[in-house]
This record gives sequence, C-alpha cells and structure tokens, in this order.
Amino acid sequence: MKTYIPEGYKTILGMYDTQKAISLIHRLFEDRLGALLNLYRVSAPLFVEENSGLNDNLNGYERPVSFDILHADHRAQVVQSLAKWKRLALKRYGFFPGKGLYTDMNAIRRDEDELDNLHSVYVDQWDWEKVILPENRNIDYLKLTVMDIVRAICDTQDTIESIYPQLKVLGKLKREVSFVTTQELEDRYPELTPKERENVWVKEHRTAFIMGIGGTLKSGKRHDGRAPDYDDWSLNGDIFFYDDILDCAMEISSMGIRVDPESMDRQLRLAGCDDRRALPYHKMLLKGELPLTIGGGIGQSRVSMLLLGKAHIGEVQASIWDDETMKLCESHGVTLL
Repeated sequence: MKTYIPEGYKTILGMYDTQKAISLIHRLFEDRLGALLNLYRVSAPLFVEENSGLNDNLNGYERPVSFDILHADHRAQVVQSLAKWKRLALKRYGFFPGKGLYTDMNAIRRDEDELDNLHSVYVDQWDWEKVILPENRNIDYLKLTVMDIVRAICDTQDTIESIYPQLKVLGKLKREVSFVTTQELEDRYPELTPKERENVWVKEHRTAFIMGIGGTLKSGKRHDGRAPDYDDWSLNGDIFFYDDILDCAMEISSMGIRVDPESMDRQLRLAGCDDRRALPYHKMLLKGELPLTIGGGIGQSRVSMLLLGKAHIGEVQASIWDDETMKLCESHGVTLL
C-alpha cells in the first residue's frame, strides 16, 4: 500500500480527545482480554542479549537494532517482538495450563519494507502467551481463542462508542469470524497475490482469520513469511477486520499455537535454519523443557486506528516518517503525532 489520504477524510476526534480515547482503549481492551483468556500483566524487556536466541527473527532478513553495553560483556538487541521471550517467561513464572500473561511490547523494525498508512518503524502491540495442554494443540482450540480476541475488541468498541457517540458513524465491527486457510485462498483466487486474496476475502466477510502461514502452498510459494521457531505453521494465522476508511483488510493480530519439539525440528529443517539449534532457547525447546503454549501479538496502534476511524497510523502513534508522507498528510490536514 502506498501512503494516501482518502478523499474527503476528516478526523472524528481532535488531537486531545484522540489521546484520551487511546488511553481508554488500552485500559478497556487489556481488562477484557485478560478476563477472556485468563491473562495476567507482566513487565517485559525492551532489549535482549544478542546471542540468546530470544529475539524474533520475523521473516529472517530484518536487521535488529543492536548495541554494546559499557559495563557488560554482551551485545544487546532491541526486540522485534517477544514471541520467544514470553514462552521462557511462562516457565520462569511457573504458570499452569490455562493461565497466561500479556505485556506491552515496543519494537523498532528498521527494515520495514514500506512506510505507509498501516506500517511504521515503531511497533507497539499487546504481546500475550498462555500455557496449554497437549490436547489443546488443535484447530478448534485456536479458533475459540481467536473468537475471544475478536470479542474483546468488539466489546471495547461498544464502550468507546458510549463515551464518544460521534464514533458510531463508523459502524459496528462484525463479531462473527470467517475462518479460511491460505491454501483455500490460493485455490479460490490463483490469479491474485496473497495480499489481494486477503483483501477480497476480508471485504466480503468483514472479520476473518486466515490460517496456515509460513509453509509452502501447492504453487510452491508461501502466502507470507513466518519464523520457523515460534508458530506451528499448521496451527497459526492472522486476524483481519475490514477498514472502510482505507478500503482494505487491516491485519490486527498475528498469532498461533507454538511449536513443540517435533514441529520446530521440522520447520528449522524446511527453513534452512539448523544453525539455530545451538542457541540456548532452541536447545531448551527441542529438549521439551519449555511449556506448550499459544500466543500472539495484537497491534495497539491498529486497534486504535480501527476504533477511532483514523486514516494513518501516525495519527495514533509517534514515529518518524519520510518527507513525502509528511507533506502529503499536511496538505490534507492530517496531523501526525
């Protein structure tokens, strides 16, 4: 997506009311998510040791921001997400099956492909993770969890609209979730790109969970990249809502049931990442020393964009933008924080 401002767009809430509403959204959503998924808030790191294997490698080509520490012998990396750190934290906290954690995750993604309406160098999300039983590692459990997350977002919208009734013009988010696999989308729309398939499907169904991301499809291509060492590629997916302001599918969450020793062994091989087996985190997981979990990230700025009817992510978060984007927004009366 190239940065653009929809014709006739005007923000519903001014800058100060927007800040108040964002703060309220955070409190409401965290309380609802915690209650529905049995999650407890914990503190999380901004950076981790470079050689720990705890940082998220994302698609494998993004460069983490790294730095040395004056009075320590280690180099550190700013996190790209907390996907692996959370699982280790659950072990340390001694959480039992059915109980989990959530935290604020702030990341820097210097190699973001394109800065546009939905993408920023600065990433803020609710990272969450929950311990599960072996019998929970299935599609049905994954779907139930997705529906709870969608419910938490929709419940938050209901409360925000009662406080700011002018937001009702945006319309209600659809609570019913359409579930579809990436292979089903490729079979249905072989002539479209993966992003085009997402847009067509989500525009029709309004709220969707697109499953099975990371592995190779029948075409020999992947729908999208996913690191081989946190999600099980057969038990993961992305939550989307359709954004009428931007007329596109908006990904709100990437999540999934995490790899067990067998699936990580297989995915490391398929991804050509066998060198990671020597890292401390990966050794623990392959030995079965970490709990089985489900988890994901939920974009804080994107949830705020969706519920407040914003056209650009820079209206709800402070980041750095290229000159072209800044001039475009200024010419349309859009204030970037």
